[in-house]
Amino acid sequence: METRVAIIGIIVENVDAAEEINEHLHNYGAYIIGRMGIPYREKGISIISVAIDAPQDVINTLAGKIGRLPGVSTKTVYSTTK
Repeated sequence: METRVAIIGIIVENVDAAEEINEHLHNYGAYIIGRMGIPYREKGISIISVAIDAPQDVINTLAGKIGRLPGVSTKTVYSTTK
């Protein structure tokens, strides 16, 4: 199956969602290239970037599951390289 390389940007405004976010990321760990989390204490938010190489439907599913959590926003950027 053809895969795509993408970055999922995640903004977490609800710290109570952290456990569910980590659970989703763990479940898709086989596809994740790397991740970086930055707590922005002055604004009371966290910023997470996830680099992923997976089929497009897998990327969309993961981003959708995380983005539907209360107080969490996601955006996905795809590489043109396949």
